[in-house]
Amino acid sequence: MDLVSEARKGSSFEINESTVAVVVRAASSNNNTSSPSPTTACAANPSPSPSRYENQKRRDWNTFCQYLRNHRPPLSLGMCSGAHVLEFLRYLDQFGKTKVHNQTCPFFGVPNPPAPCPCPLRQAWGSLDALIGRLRAAYEEHGGRPESNPFGARAVRLYLREVRDFQAKARGVSYEKKRKRPKPKIMTPPSAAANVNATH
Repeated sequence: MDLVSEARKGSSFEINESTVAVVVRAASSNNNTSSPSPTTACAANPSPSPSRYENQKRRDWNTFCQYLRNHRPPLSLGMCSGAHVLEFLRYLDQFGKTKVHNQTCPFFGVPNPPAPCPCPLRQAWGSLDALIGRLRAAYEEHGGRPESNPFGARAVRLYLREVRDFQAKARGVSYEKKRKRPKPKIMTPPSAAANVNATH
């Protein structure tokens, strides 16, 4: 029977000097062989503060969960599909800051329009692509299975590709990554090579 049970019954205990000495010796021997205390370990290895990416991912996840709660009817995460992710992305367009010209706009395909136009503001493709990457990671961190991840659905990938291609045409910008040009090889002139061979 442990000490807590005895105390609840109101029993009295006698603690003499020999008992204290045994306990102190046992504690000191354990300290010599055990790992550092939590305080020492924390001091040696302080937990790093969340990175900017982790903070943004948490905010994005909270925003998406809030969207599901406000959905009519409300949606649980398990019911969420790629179609709901597309609804979410279209919903975010109202908060966009990137001018995307309509095909009828005289500035369609002009990178730097010389005058304002009534074309709508949208979320930039790069922002949406990064957002989906963070939400895809957050979904699996919260227990979702990779094979049922709605942020990795084919419909979402196709939508992002369409947004990228249309915005590239409408804004006259290219989203293709610049490839590094290979360094030119230094060729030895044939005459110089012949002179080197002749000297040997």
